[in-house]
Amino acid sequence: MTSVTYRDAGVDIEAGDALVEAIKPLAKATTRAGVLGGLGGFGALFDLKAAGFTDPILVSTTDGVGTKLKIAIETGIHDFVGIDLVAMCVNDLIVQGAAPLFFLDYFATGALDVAAAGRVIAGIAEGCKLSGCALVGGETAEMPGMYAKGDYDLAGFSVGAAERNTLLPAGVKAGDAILALPSSGVHSNGFSLVRRIFSNANLTWESQILAGRTAAEILMTPTRIYVQPTLALHKAGLLKGAAHITGGGLPGNLPRALPEGHGARLTAPWTMPEIFPYLAKTGNVAPEEMLRVFNCGIGMTLIVSDAEAAIALLQEAGESPFLLGHVTETEGVLIDGIESLFA
Repeated sequence: MTSVTYRDAGVDIEAGDALVEAIKPLAKATTRAGVLGGLGGFGALFDLKAAGFTDPILVSTTDGVGTKLKIAIETGIHDFVGIDLVAMCVNDLIVQGAAPLFFLDYFATGALDVAAAGRVIAGIAEGCKLSGCALVGGETAEMPGMYAKGDYDLAGFSVGAAERNTLLPAGVKAGDAILALPSSGVHSNGFSLVRRIFSNANLTWESQILAGRTAAEILMTPTRIYVQPTLALHKAGLLKGAAHITGGGLPGNLPRALPEGHGARLTAPWTMPEIFPYLAKTGNVAPEEMLRVFNCGIGMTLIVSDAEAAIALLQEAGESPFLLGHVTETEGVLIDGIESLFA
């Protein structure tokens, strides 16, 4: 009988080794205080004392990019989904008052395309640099028969830390102001609905939909990373709570930062990227459904008592914050002027 190899079964060990070598300098560029060692070990080590913590609480998150990956695969635009992956994790850390420390990724595919995978992981490294956390390791899984040709999936895992007495939310009460930080677009939620809208309208990712820009250009814009301005606000003692606006939108995420029995009253309309009115109109999607599925132009909400001071600090950090509403003693999220949002 002819000898059978792992490569004959569809797994290329040499390709995996080549990818690891290619990403080592990317990971090294993200190192930060507290990281011990580098890639290649069975596990990553991190020294919290060396990172400057005295009484830390660890906070961990995990997330993916969802079916936005289908567009990346179909268009060959692999450069930004890694940033999305990091953003979805680290933005969830900071709303609890934690600074991101390190990140790990899981990349799964049927047959490893080293070039495409390298572009994805380069995006992950860029996201880590933007958020101040270290890319300390990950897993590349080549599983023939599990994925169609060219397909891949991503998962991310991040760990952060906060001093015990700085965890959020803390002290939120009725009357506190709710500020908004703009999103860059759809970010990484709601893409199953996006894909259905485009399919129903017989549009492709190459269709020019807004100001001569293609759908792919607009939709593949990476998720914004809010680590630096949010932590700066927290360090200044101005932040009482925050909510990362992902799946579930404002109605599903903002209440997670509020005390039991409290809600929010928001004022519409607010400025949002044109893609949201376009999706609402093209797909005949009701305002309530848009707000439940998408971020609708707001990527992060921040709860503060001194709105003026908070806005000034955020503006100094290069952000464009605006007053969205305030905390109420009535549960739920009420949006005044909702009918004008997507007009």
